[in-house]
Amino acid sequence: MHKVVVLLALLLCAICSSAHAETLTLKECLDGAVATSRGLKSASHDVEIAREQVGVARSTRLPRVDLQAGYVAQAKAQAFKFGSESQETQDPRYPFANFSVYQTLYDFGRTGAAEGMARMQSEAARYSYTGNEQDVFMQVVQAYYGILTAVKLVNAAEDEVTQMLSHQKTAQALFDEGVVTRNDLLQAEVLVASSRQSLLSARNEVQKGWLLLNYLTGAPPERRAELKDDTQLPQTPSLSDAPDMSKRGELSALKAVVGADEFALKEAKTIHYPEFFAKFGVDYLSNSKVREQAIVAATVGLKVNLFDGQASTARIRQAVQARSRDEERLRDMEERTRLEYALAVSDMLVARDRISVAEKAITQGVENLRITKDRYQEHVGTATEVIDAQTLLTRTRTDYYRSIFDLQVSAARVKRATGEL
Repeated sequence: MHKVVVLLALLLCAICSSAHAETLTLKECLDGAVATSRGLKSASHDVEIAREQVGVARSTRLPRVDLQAGYVAQAKAQAFKFGSESQETQDPRYPFANFSVYQTLYDFGRTGAAEGMARMQSEAARYSYTGNEQDVFMQVVQAYYGILTAVKLVNAAEDEVTQMLSHQKTAQALFDEGVVTRNDLLQAEVLVASSRQSLLSARNEVQKGWLLLNYLTGAPPERRAELKDDTQLPQTPSLSDAPDMSKRGELSALKAVVGADEFALKEAKTIHYPEFFAKFGVDYLSNSKVREQAIVAATVGLKVNLFDGQASTARIRQAVQARSRDEERLRDMEERTRLEYALAVSDMLVARDRISVAEKAITQGVENLRITKDRYQEHVGTATEVIDAQTLLTRTRTDYYRSIFDLQVSAARVKRATGEL
């Protein structure tokens, strides 16, 4: 029994060590999100559905072959009446069959317009998928860097607890010497408890970040790993630079939709035109009263709608309005993309400046805390000054870590605006 317990303990340690040794990169997270995202899988079906619609539109270029057969049982056979006499013209019960081949010869571009519209809609679905993919990537980037930031905030909170415990020991020693009042000691004990609460909250943010990242990447909720921290700060573009929006999926999708509207309008205008066709058919009807029971015929003709209650005119107006609507949507999307790019670049510039300021402030905060603690130990400073110095240092570190997070996310937003994430 003792050996079994030892083996289980060793196995558990091996599993824990392997889990802690696992390193996860941002690219691996992005690849996992693409492979497991339910939303992207749903969007991929939309792409396939739109692609199959091209085949449906193209099918009218090929002949249509129909076969029909059946058996008819009548109460009485149909007959001619001659005075008081009557003569049956068919059997009361008979089988029948019909075979036909119908081919459109020319329809003034109606089939081509329908095919072009389906092709453009297929492209729109494909570009929409890339837009959805970029949205998922953006969520993964925010979750990834959110965990890295939360871990650093945990370290800052742990350092604050350590410093507060050190201050509590100093206050306890000075209280035992009768140098300070009990109020300083109680204040130190309360702040230690407060720092521990902040630490618990920071650790909870890490756990919530992992739950979100695991959901986005399709990993088990309990998966934990060491995230690779890319400390290299991204380059900041200039606000005066014009963004390249050629890779933005949503814009390309709307352009394809406008193209589909053009084909839809062209198709609507061809409704007034005739359609030339050819037809070959074999009609069989079992009838002992006639000589020819199978009729074979070939037909070449045209068909045209003369009046449909002005439905075709309404369809043309509808197609024109749909095109105008989608053109406005395209222009609005272009403006919103430029705004999104400008806001992201502005946030990057501000975050970089915040990092520079925070780096200097951390150095100053560390020195300020050291001097303040020395003053307190020399009975020159007060406990409140020590607490304020520690709180200021923690806040400065928090601002620094959040500035790095904002910079990384803003850089991802810039790439998202241009469709290059």
